[in-house]
Amino acid sequence: MIFYIGPLILGFLLGFILGTRIKPSPESKLKFDKEVYAIVLIAAILIAYYIGPFPYYKDFAIASGFVAAIIGLIIGKLIFGREKSNKAQIS
Repeated sequence: MIFYIGPLILGFLLGFILGTRIKPSPESKLKFDKEVYAIVLIAAILIAYYIGPFPYYKDFAIASGFVAAIIGLIIGKLIFGREKSNKAQIS
């Protein structure tokens, strides 16, 4: 089995960059808890299974670059996509 690292790195970087750009809207009352992130990850793994690997890649039965992009999106959102508190803006 050959393990391809290129799709994993590129997918993670693309997802991470997109995740940093996601900002919460002040008008929206939606809250993303741990359960939402778990559901998104499970749905992404199911979608990646149905997409299948890139042509001629036989490392996993899933689209590993797609899963890496979703993980990068979640990590980028959690690290840099948060709204600053009002206390920091007043000072």
